[in-house]
Parts: sequence; structure tokens; C-alpha cells
Amino acid sequence: MAELNEKKARRVSHFPEHGPIDESGREVLVSLKNVDITFGKGDNAVRAVQNASFDIYKGETFSLVGESGSGKTTIGRAVIRVNPLAAGEIEYKGVRISGKIPHSLDREVIRNIQMVFQDPAASLNERATVDYIISEGLYNFKLFENEADRVAKVEKIIEEVGLLPEHLTRYPHEFSGGQRQRIGIARAMVMEPELVVADEPISALDVSIRAQVLNLMKKFQKEKDLTYLFIAHDLSVVRFISDRIGVIYKGRIVEIASSEELFDFPLHPYTHSLISAIPIPDPKLEKNKVLYTYDPSMHDYSEDQPELVCIGHDHWVYGNKAEIEKYKAIRETGEPVKSITIGKGDQHVAQQVEVDEDEEKFLKSPIHDTGSFWLKALSFLLGFFLISAPLPFIGAWLFRKFNYMRNGKACIRGAVGGLITIGIVLVIFAILLILAVI
Repeated sequence: MAELNEKKARRVSHFPEHGPIDESGREVLVSLKNVDITFGKGDNAVRAVQNASFDIYKGETFSLVGESGSGKTTIGRAVIRVNPLAAGEIEYKGVRISGKIPHSLDREVIRNIQMVFQDPAASLNERATVDYIISEGLYNFKLFENEADRVAKVEKIIEEVGLLPEHLTRYPHEFSGGQRQRIGIARAMVMEPELVVADEPISALDVSIRAQVLNLMKKFQKEKDLTYLFIAHDLSVVRFISDRIGVIYKGRIVEIASSEELFDFPLHPYTHSLISAIPIPDPKLEKNKVLYTYDPSMHDYSEDQPELVCIGHDHWVYGNKAEIEKYKAIRETGEPVKSITIGKGDQHVAQQVEVDEDEEKFLKSPIHDTGSFWLKALSFLLGFFLISAPLPFIGAWLFRKFNYMRNGKACIRGAVGGLITIGIVLVIFAILLILAVI
């Protein structure tokens, strides 16, 4: 009876202004509690998500990562009330939004939680203009005072995503993939949501466009105090955009931690395998890299059943008691776990070895250490004029001191090329001079 009264009390018609505050003083916007999602019935039933529990805090980017088919999108669609739950519940600002809820609350969920879909081509109505696509939510919720106000809101958001007002009269097929995704982002942001579920929003885009879309999303988060549930399988992208990361394997959350904590201390073997698969931007090192393959049979859960446990540092890991003790011991040492190992040998027999000093420096090189062509060209010009020839070598020394190894090499190669060129020019000039005298 008490449980029934509690459920009735929670059937409110509107969300409160703020969600509950946890022990650390953070506002919990979304909370998943022991969520199970099943497709099919009887013998054909498939448990896509099993006992998933985690919180998403106001203003953060919480990322779900895992291989294809692990249940990431299924959880995202459950948050926007598309996929029903078989067990557990989902709360938004402390109010249950899973299962049957009042119509007024359902409309508030649609208004406050928007989704950016993976495929920008399939998620836009090909028969509608961009103006109507972006305005549809405004029409449904009457979020404008008059036609002039609607047009002003649509033009403002289309410019904020990097497109022009004249694009509003066009159709989706007239745009590139990156432009279509910008339209999808504009459609979500014009509703002024509090939570955005981004379902692999950059996986269908060219590599050159991905950074632009990510920067656009970060800009909106900063300006509008947005919260993101970011779904992806590319850990290198997730590290850039996330505050906290949840790793999911076959529908079960196996590890949750802050971005830097997870990359420094990947404790669960599956997380370790995902990080080891991140490509290294150097052919030699990538060829000799030893991949760590996760084998689920390594766990013995026949007697001691596993659970998701906090081992400190706001770091949650899935395992039985013996495994949790081992994870705690590793974490308490405070020494980061090496996730990438460089091996030497052929592809069939890979012998693990310690990374030498040059390789270690390369793996830790800064993000802007690109060995730019323009840096090489500038060093060439400085080397060509003998008076300024020492400058590139001084620059190379400074770059190497701060671990910019590629930039240092570019300076040296450009300077040497300039010195060789001026040497050849001087030799030719000397020969011509001698011939002229003779």
C-alpha cells in the first residue's frame, strides 16, 4: 500500500524547477534505476539492456560507449520514451517518466528532451523545407507569439548552426551530410531543451566535418547550459567531449568514471580492450601495436555474483567481490594503467616489449604537434638565407624540449633543405663565374 501511495504521489503533472541534489552537491537531471529493456516475447525475447543504472548531472556531457549492438541507442531511445522498459524506471528531475504518465507530463518530456539522430539523411523529412522542419516543434508547442517571432527564432538558430537564412526555403536533399546534421541540431536546439540525446551524431560524417559539429555542440552547451547524453563508439571522440563516460557491454554497464579517470585507470577488461583499439597516428607504431582482446569467459560468476560497485574516486566497476578488491588495489596505487602496448615481431607472434624512449615521447606528444608543411617551408626559407640559418635549429631544440617531436623534425628538415639548396646555388654560381673568367 505504501508503495502504491508513493507512485500516486509521484504522478505529478509538471516537472519541478530543479532536480534532486546528490551527496556531492550536484543536481541529478536524469536517473536510470535498474533498467531492463526487452524486445520480443517468450522464447524469442531478447534482453537488450540489463539492470542499467547511472545518473546524468545537470550541465555535463555523459557518454555511453560500446561496440555496435551493445544497447547504447536502446537506452537513448528509452530516455525519450520511445522504447518501453521491461523493469526499472527512468526519472527526470526526480519525477518518473517511464511507463504511463499524465499527458501534460509527456508533452513536457518531448519539450525538454530532444534527440539528434545518427543518420542526418534519414532523420529529416525529404518532402519538407528546412523552414518547416525546424519550425515543426514551435508549431506543436506554440512557442512563438506571432509569425514574425517564429521567423526570427528560426533565422537566429539557422545562423547559429552555421547556415544562412536563404537555406530555409530549400529541401534536405540539397545539402551535404554535415549541413544536414546542422539542420538536425537546429531542429533540436530551437526547442530550448534541457537535455539532448545525441545518438552518434558524427559517425555518418566526413572526418573533416566531425570536429566542426562537435565544436558546435560544445558551443551550445556553454551558451544554453545544456546537458548531453552522448552515444558513440569512438573513444577518441568521447574523450574530447565528455565529462563522464559509461562503458556498456551486451546491455550491461561495466564501468563508469570521469573522462580522465577512465583513460588513466581502465579497470574493467572490456574498457581496457576498447582503449587499446584506438588507432595510433603513426604507421610504424600502429603496425606493431598489440591489441588487447576481451574474453567474457575470463570471469567466473558461478558462485560470487557480480554487481556495479563504486571503488572510490567516483569510479564504478562491474565485478564480483574478488575482482572488485583487485580493481581497488590497482586504483589505490595511483599509477595509470598502460592501455597501449607496442610489440615487435610478425603479425602472428607478437612479443610484448617496453616502449622505448622515442616511442614513449611520440605517444605523449601534444595534439598540435603535426609537423606542419608551413613550418617546414618557413624553416626552408630561413635556411636558404645563411644569416638566419641558425633560427630553425634553435626552434627545433625548443620544440623538442616541450615534446613537439614532429614540429622539431619539420624545422630541421626544412632548414637542411634550405642549406642544401643555397649550397647548390652557390656551387653553380661559382662554376659559372670561373667559366666566365676563363
